[in-house]
Amino acid sequence: MSLTKQVQQYGQSLWQDYIQRSELLDGKLARMIAEDGIRGVTSNPAIFQKAISDSRDYDERISELARSGENAEGIYRRLTVEDIKQACRIMREVFRQSDGADGFVSLEVNPQLAYKTQESIAEAKELFAAVGEPNLMIKVPGTSEGISTVRALIADGINVNVTLLFSPRQYENAAVAYIEGLQERARRGRELAGVNSVASFFLSRIDTQVDKRLDELFAAGKIDKATLESLRGEAAVAVAKVTYRRFEELFFSPRFKALQAKGARLQRPLWASTGTKDPAYSDVKYVEALIGPHTVNTLPPATIEAFRDHGKARNTLTNDIEQAPRILARLQALGIDLEAIYGKLQSAGVSAFEQSYLQLLQAIAAKAQQLGG
Repeated sequence: MSLTKQVQQYGQSLWQDYIQRSELLDGKLARMIAEDGIRGVTSNPAIFQKAISDSRDYDERISELARSGENAEGIYRRLTVEDIKQACRIMREVFRQSDGADGFVSLEVNPQLAYKTQESIAEAKELFAAVGEPNLMIKVPGTSEGISTVRALIADGINVNVTLLFSPRQYENAAVAYIEGLQERARRGRELAGVNSVASFFLSRIDTQVDKRLDELFAAGKIDKATLESLRGEAAVAVAKVTYRRFEELFFSPRFKALQAKGARLQRPLWASTGTKDPAYSDVKYVEALIGPHTVNTLPPATIEAFRDHGKARNTLTNDIEQAPRILARLQALGIDLEAIYGKLQSAGVSAFEQSYLQLLQAIAAKAQQLGG
């Protein structure tokens, strides 16, 4: 059994954080399901930007759509819906075999709507209807406006991947929105069993920012080398473990058990941004450290390959979990404002996805013109 498959023994599902039309058509995704145990797919505007801009996979379709009169936004919508629909169909057997717990494919609402609740709800409903597959998840950022969107979509029976979460507080807002959405759905007399959600917690960017602060403190002579080495690269996993403890408190509570009795599913934490950015760290750092029950880890292709090659599959998520809040307290005591970092990371994430989206529209428009559209 491959190492990537072995993590399932510990209650974790691996999803792929990547989508490319050629891999949908040539059988690569299907092979990864069979050989690596990949149980879902996530996408975002940056991923589609790379897929569409850096390949010729979409050129013929872009030309065809442009000749039919579609503008860049219309072409983007058609291309992404086509890819997501195909990925959902490839994942359908995983969805069936897992009784609807896995096999999901995520598609993000327009990032320009991150701070617009009603517009996000309308777009999410349009996307869900356009794809028309039960194993679609709509990605909604965990901004305050996004949290209201999540609550409404869950109440309407639309699967949601709450994204761009960086702190226990942001995570809790997403989890409570899911629970409240289910409660509203139950009040309407609707089925709960078919509604699913994950809460996507971004990791590597936390370490990037906290490590930068630690390096600055060391350079200024405010901390010694031993303190630097004991804390560098520790923040993201510590925050994830604190968040996981909050997940357990929320979803194994009497409040949620009452919903489970009516068919509700857990909203699993999903570890995202798991590609290691600092070459000083292991390329499987954010996989090996966070394997545990009721979780998902979405990995870019390079990280899947690295874990397949030299990863270690074992239950690690709850190891030394009581130390996690102490690590964060030490960082705070050094004057590192973690809440400020979390907030800036979420805002920067929204901005980065919006920029990727706008760059993608420009690339599509340029390709359409070049191809004679």
